[in-house]
Amino acid sequence: MTVTVKTKTELTVPRSIRLKAGYQPGDRVEFKVSGRTITIVPKLTPDEIEDEREIRDPKIRAMIRQGYQDFLAGKTRPAEMLQEELVKIAEAQAAGGRSVSRRRPKA
Repeated sequence: MTVTVKTKTELTVPRSIRLKAGYQPGDRVEFKVSGRTITIVPKLTPDEIEDEREIRDPKIRAMIRQGYQDFLAGKTRPAEMLQEELVKIAEAQAAGGRSVSRRRPKA
């Protein structure tokens, strides 16, 4: 899509382009300029920035891949079972005891 730059008007991103890019009303954006190119990118929160950094970490990427492979292989458990394990761990830590074993039951 082409628009004409006018003297007294700010540049406006057409609605169809915003929708294609997934921008919603209220989203914060950042403008980056390089030469004659303007790039619009989402303004990330500190938590989102940390998530981006973690995803680039090779160790974390390997853990994500392994978790996905486990999922595909059917090595999963119901959310209720995981929640029970987490509650036991939290209770043990609150009581000052050692953490509960986190081994998965054999499938």
